[in-house]
Amino acid sequence: MPRKILTLIALTTIALAAPLATTSQAPAQDAKSPYPTMAPLDQYLMADRNAEIALARTAAPESISRDAEVMVLGRHGYETAAKGKNGFVCLVWRAWAGASDDLEFWNPKSRSPVCFNPPAARFNVPITLKRTELVIAGRTKSQMFADITAAFDKKEFPALEPGAMCYMLSKQGRLNDRAGPWRPHLMFFVPLTEPALWGAGSPGSPVVAAFTDTPEHHTVFLVPVSNWSDGTPAPTNDH
Repeated sequence: MPRKILTLIALTTIALAAPLATTSQAPAQDAKSPYPTMAPLDQYLMADRNAEIALARTAAPESISRDAEVMVLGRHGYETAAKGKNGFVCLVWRAWAGASDDLEFWNPKSRSPVCFNPPAARFNVPITLKRTELVIAGRTKSQMFADITAAFDKKEFPALEPGAMCYMLSKQGRLNDRAGPWRPHLMFFVPLTEPALWGAGSPGSPVVAAFTDTPEHHTVFLVPVSNWSDGTPAPTNDH
């Protein structure tokens, strides 16, 4: 699978104490990127809290997302907007949830609804919160990734549990400028492993991509599916 497909997915993981007044513009990091630095925080926020809740719930089928906890992004990080009952957690990732080489890492238009199952939520939500905390505090991309890697080396985050996966089935999302919502897909989080063990990228295999260079020291497999969360069929092209 070409690397450009990997960077279409806002992946991996991220509450936060730093007030908006302390947020600073990150220095230029990606000279070739249309978004070389972080934009003002307001550009990443959604003005309508209820709209963000609704968008987050589109990540998974209604039978799952209606009873999930929902988190929304505020000026001090992600916060719980709706309590859940089934252990799932839905939220809308911003572009800084992406890979270190993603040229749209600071794209303020990115909105990627994701819904974690309970094992994935226990692993990913703390990381999502921490990433966002560091970003709001004004850390550069390289500093943020270094901080996350160091925290994992010190075992400051929960361990990855078996069965961790998430839904990304929203046709209302915008992963990046090139792909829009891309395709509905599932992601599976496993300890570091060889992609070949899953048949990732093999002809005819539904496992089309694997992230193995994450700062969280795990491998992520991506499996496209045929329908969006509302049950309507999805396109099959890879943009």
